[in-house]
Amino acid sequence: MPSPFAAIKDFRAVVITGGSSGIGKSYIELLAKLCPELAFCNLSRRKPDIINKKLNLRHVPCDLSDKEQVLKGLLEVRDFLQNVPQGKVLLINNSGFGIYGVFPEPGAAQQLEMIDLNVRAVVQMTADLLPILKARGGAIITIASTAAFQPTPYLGTYGATKAFVLNWSLALNEELRGTGVSALAVCPGPTSTDFFRRAGLAEGSVPNMFGETSEKVVEASLKALASGRSMVVSGWKNKIMTSFVSIIPKPVIARLAAAVLLRYRLKQVKT
Repeated sequence: MPSPFAAIKDFRAVVITGGSSGIGKSYIELLAKLCPELAFCNLSRRKPDIINKKLNLRHVPCDLSDKEQVLKGLLEVRDFLQNVPQGKVLLINNSGFGIYGVFPEPGAAQQLEMIDLNVRAVVQMTADLLPILKARGGAIITIASTAAFQPTPYLGTYGATKAFVLNWSLALNEELRGTGVSALAVCPGPTSTDFFRRAGLAEGSVPNMFGETSEKVVEASLKALASGRSMVVSGWKNKIMTSFVSIIPKPVIARLAAAVLLRYRLKQVKT
């Protein structure tokens, strides 16, 4: 299998959302280590806390769940790309969050904010920057989830947003054939980020058997990108699990998932 370096050796710029923590931060750290000459533009509320004096990073403060802020942020991204030498551009749609609870807990506003961030911002960012990627060559990595493969009671809206992201990315990749741009959907399982805290779950509430570090997820995605794949499920246990749930009727897997996920609500959700 090709190395992560093979995936990005011809790239000159990386535009990423949510690079301040978790998987997004790991992308910046690993890519900068592999190719120190890469220029990064990060859109998120907080600036990434990365100790690397040689890191060429432009941070654009942005609430990606706000359409108008995304539009303003994209103006800065375009300015950033105009000042980067010609070469391929990597767009990483990473930002996203989940909410755990009986719908519409904790409220419809939060549910809609999640849809805006997990879905609308991904489509908005990609649609705006796609002409530049086609002109320069490049790739689009979008973070989906193993939750995309089945209904997820108590995480219903989150799972549905990731199902959208997965199928949209796969369709986009087919439409992009022959354009010099590819799309890759990355489907991690539970990852060691602040996702569960944001979702309202206590630390350690989800078993680690399907978990991976954010670094492992990033490494797997870059290898998949170098191989020309359109989707990667990170971790062999997650590969088995997603294959299993994909062949079971959705009403059945929804009932099974509800039984599993309900335990987290009863025992381990923060109050």
